[in-house]
Amino acid sequence: MISIDPSLQEDRDNYKLLIGSIVPRPIALVTTLTEDGVLNAAPFSYFSIVSSTPPLLSVSVQRRNGQMKDTARNAIRQGELVIHIVDESNVEAANQAAASLPPDESEAAAAGLTPVPSEVVQVPGITEAKIRMECVLEHAYQLGGAGEDPGCDLLIARVVRFQVAEEILQDGRIDAEKLAPVSRMAGNDYSTLGRLFSLERPQ
Repeated sequence: MISIDPSLQEDRDNYKLLIGSIVPRPIALVTTLTEDGVLNAAPFSYFSIVSSTPPLLSVSVQRRNGQMKDTARNAIRQGELVIHIVDESNVEAANQAAASLPPDESEAAAAGLTPVPSEVVQVPGITEAKIRMECVLEHAYQLGGAGEDPGCDLLIARVVRFQVAEEILQDGRIDAEKLAPVSRMAGNDYSTLGRLFSLERPQ
């Protein structure tokens, strides 16, 4: 084994170890609204479940040069966001939504994504996703970074409505093969659903 002290490395080197080790990572395509009503969309792979009671999700929005990104700023200001699961049918559009556009330009529109009104929150979702979760912002934490400048904004979002395509829902469970989720690997690499196997949990 090679022993590596993260404090003796550049941030970029630690980043490469993290994104190459913690794989595959599910991808959240998050929509938010700007103050002027522009639909922002961006993909995030620092994304996971926090709790099922109530249903809470985490999205870590990394800052760029200490500056808060539009997704975090919009979610914190409005208190709402919609989280979509990226799958094989929409991954190319989700990747296009990662482009750095000015706040007054819609990444959703630029990526060819189709807005759809949400049922509970004001932020629209996108029709191209088989799963979208309308959320309210439960907590936002400034974490990491060096000195006074945070490195990220950790958003804890509570799901207030699940919108699930009928064809992937079987007896209240998601059919993973029909969802065909896509996960993030390191660099420019992505992963599709691979071999599935089962293990019984010990008593």
